[in-house]
Amino acid sequence: MASKVLNIEVPGEIRSLSPYPPGKPIEELERELGLKGSIKLASNENPLGPSKKAVSAVKNALKNLNRYPDGSCFYLKERLSRFLGFSPDSLVTGNGSNEIIELLVRTFLGRGDEAVMGEPSFAVYPLAVQAAGGRPIRVPLKDFTLDLEGMAERVSPRTRLIFIANPNNPTGTIVKKGELERFMDRVPTGVIVCMDEAYREFATSPDFPDSLGYVREGRAVIVLRTFSKIYGLAGLRVGYGVTQPVLVDFLNRVRQPFNVNSLAQAAAIAALDDTGHVEKVRKNNILGLKYLFAELKKLGCGCVPTEANFFLMQAGDGEALYNALLKQGVIVRPLKSYGLGEYIRVTVGTPKENRRFIETLRSIKNKNQEGAGER
Repeated sequence: MASKVLNIEVPGEIRSLSPYPPGKPIEELERELGLKGSIKLASNENPLGPSKKAVSAVKNALKNLNRYPDGSCFYLKERLSRFLGFSPDSLVTGNGSNEIIELLVRTFLGRGDEAVMGEPSFAVYPLAVQAAGGRPIRVPLKDFTLDLEGMAERVSPRTRLIFIANPNNPTGTIVKKGELERFMDRVPTGVIVCMDEAYREFATSPDFPDSLGYVREGRAVIVLRTFSKIYGLAGLRVGYGVTQPVLVDFLNRVRQPFNVNSLAQAAAIAALDDTGHVEKVRKNNILGLKYLFAELKKLGCGCVPTEANFFLMQAGDGEALYNALLKQGVIVRPLKSYGLGEYIRVTVGTPKENRRFIETLRSIKNKNQEGAGER
């Protein structure tokens, strides 16, 4: 039967979008190459997994799967309220913090309005803005770090949102207290600053800014956090934002009902109670970075200093090294789509995974050197 070509009008801003490229799943790689025992260091996931308390909470919640989840996330907000020191009406919950980014755009950005962001930074920002008919204003990084001065200069009368990923993805760098204070002094009233702190719990720098302080001051700031990273709940998709109640009210008018499922809510509440697990994950990250940076230095590989659970490594040809590692069952992230084709992004794994990455990289470099010598 002959196929019929659909003649459907698609807005230009949608037609020109490229889909977000997720990291390659282990199962897909092993199917394609016939491998076993592969490791994934590509998507900034928690290598130690979720808290046992969170897993237990999920098991206990399974018996109620026939019921819709609590659409207001009442108990999760109550727990977050105690954890953060903010009233529940200052909190908005989402299907991961990604959804709250989209809610911000849909709620506060009209067609032709602008959103200022770093370049490269989290790929969802320009996707969400362009899909809504807005204009992403991309400001190049300086020394792999968000250029807040440059971003402030690009704010115009059409600016409605500013996105600051801190630590920044994919570079792992941060903007510091003094930089952010000077920047905030220049932000006009009526412009919402989104402080996206998905990796905040991994940061160890004493100069990391207290962005929640701006919310306490009554500023038009929303701080995004997630349970996907240090809490190890990426598969359940739950995140939250902290901001002024009036902004929460508008976001909730756009937010879909039941956007955070019941298992995610139960797991998130339990995860907040397991501070020991969080400390274990944080320690694994600190020790992992120390080991990886020391070994990569021995191999002559330059790395960008990081405050996250991932880092950039100089690769020469990032795509070629990505493919070479892939064939050995080690998945990292190539960054050509971010304009960083000479780098790969590597997530800190378990000690065993970190050693596997170093050993595989060493064998690839040795093989390349032998091949160069033969010529």
